[in-house]
Amino acid sequence: MKRSLYAVLSLVVIAALLLSLNVSWNMASGSTSQKTFKVGLVTDVGGVNDRSFNQSAYEGLKRAEKELKIKTTLIQSKQMTDYVPNLQKLAKANYDLIIAVGFLMHDSVVTVAKQFPKAKFLIIDSEISDLPNVASAMFREEQAGYLAGVAAALLEKAKFGKTTGKNIFGVVGGMKIPPVDRYIAGFKAGVLSEIPKAKVIIKYTGKFDDPASGKQVALSEIAQGADFVFQVAGQTGLGVIQAAKEKGVYAIGVDSDQSYVAPATVVTSAMKRVDVATYSVIKDTLNGKFKSGIIYFDLKNNGVGLAPFMKGVPNSVSAKINKVIADIKAGKIKIPTEVK
Repeated sequence: MKRSLYAVLSLVVIAALLLSLNVSWNMASGSTSQKTFKVGLVTDVGGVNDRSFNQSAYEGLKRAEKELKIKTTLIQSKQMTDYVPNLQKLAKANYDLIIAVGFLMHDSVVTVAKQFPKAKFLIIDSEISDLPNVASAMFREEQAGYLAGVAAALLEKAKFGKTTGKNIFGVVGGMKIPPVDRYIAGFKAGVLSEIPKAKVIIKYTGKFDDPASGKQVALSEIAQGADFVFQVAGQTGLGVIQAAKEKGVYAIGVDSDQSYVAPATVVTSAMKRVDVATYSVIKDTLNGKFKSGIIYFDLKNNGVGLAPFMKGVPNSVSAKINKVIADIKAGKIKIPTEVK
């Protein structure tokens, strides 16, 4: 009897230990005991083929998928009326985080976030600070624009490559919205900091998804003598780069490093690290650290910056840019955020 009792007790203890080890292993590995973490991303009308803003957000999403082992879904909006139904689709499917790319999606995010208060949202480039389930990633675009402007002016003064020394610079914006204008205001201020009497031509196409209009506007600025054209127009900006390439002048990319679009034309790019912001908020949400309200990304946390220069740019230009970066971080340079 005693032997049988000991045997039963031993089996119970062993079973309990195995169960404990199995639970611990599941908790440590995040395996079958936990549901799959799902993140959905909705682009604005520019789509991921803009090689810029939306693509950068998508790269952050794919990085999170790979490194954090999560499930991701991409929905590309064809028109602005797609925003609400696209966001609703992900909310109804109980996605853990829903990302809306772009200022234009502000009202749609507010609408859907109120409809689905338990869902968590991240909007890129628009301030929503009064909803507990919405985080807003905002960028100091004016800092990146300023660096690009300083760089263009330095290259103009140095008579770099194909420059003519006319001190004329072109800017092609998409829609006239705050993120676009912050870039442009910074660029103009950067140019004028080096060449006070420079002429900066600023025009808008009104679209983010029309390369043909971008090319047309850029050609008009180049015809007026611009040696550099800075595009702040999403997919429309691809036409700007094409115009610069055809006319033998320089382009400055935006949001992402766009040198690969035309390596001998794109001298640098004003970068907004949407990929960094996207990945960062996904990771925090996965770890239970989702925080509503506004999160700022700037030079201090590598949220904005300037892409590497094309080959041949003098080291003196890079050195001056590094000094300007240090001065901006130290608060020694005040950069405007509105176009005047």
